Amino acid sequence: MTRDRTPPPDDGTLLDGIDLVVFDKDGTLIDFHAMWGSWARELGSRLEQSVGRPVAPDVFAAIGLDPSSGRVAVGGPLTVGTMASMHDTVEAVIRRWCPNTAAARRATDAAWLEPDPVRDAVPLANLGALFGSLAGSGRRTAVVTHDDRAPTDATLRVLGVRDEVGAIVAADDGFALKPAPDAVLAVSAALRVPPARIAVVGDTAADLEMGRAAGAGLLIGVLSGLGSRSDLEPIADRVIPSIRALLQ
Repeated sequence: MTRDRTPPPDDGTLLDGIDLVVFDKDGTLIDFHAMWGSWARELGSRLEQSVGRPVAPDVFAAIGLDPSSGRVAVGGPLTVGTMASMHDTVEAVIRRWCPNTAAARRATDAAWLEPDPVRDAVPLANLGALFGSLAGSGRRTAVVTHDDRAPTDATLRVLGVRDEVGAIVAADDGFALKPAPDAVLAVSAALRVPPARIAVVGDTAADLEMGRAAGAGLLIGVLSGLGSRSDLEPIADRVIPSIRALLQ
């Protein structure tokens, strides 16, 4: 599909013509590195207790974490994988330290944990104000994420915006993952908003490619997560520093 690449005006009318804003979660609504760096380091510690061997460096390398800085490698399992796929990746690493596959599975399962949104979810804006402002302007909101549904729901509740989110599509819901358009099209159908009146907001090329494939009317890249300006500008209609700009 050919898009009009003329950027929307930078005068407070960015969301004109938009009835639904679809947000990515990690790197867009919350700090990616604070959430997933902390989770990965705790997982490494738990795995070493479970296996009784110094497995954490191998696990960090496999999932794409620099433990010294807490930074996550773009394109690694932590950034593009689901919880299920990361479990498989970690189990494959642990298999190298265990006598057999069954022992590796038991050790991985014993150490596995969900992210802790109470401790680790750091919002990238005043989300209550943002979601309230969007609702006050008559716009609806949704979240599409590679995280699973239960931790996504818990995170949004901790952040105080779950009731404002009209729909969630998570990795374990069974839809094709980003950059496939399926999640945006599912939200479009569920909330009865045509794609042309949907804005997709995300920090990676995959977020924006998902929106473009679905025919979304507006693609907004944010620089608060994993994607650089050079990653986002070829796809986005507008690149902004963070979702704080949507409050202006």
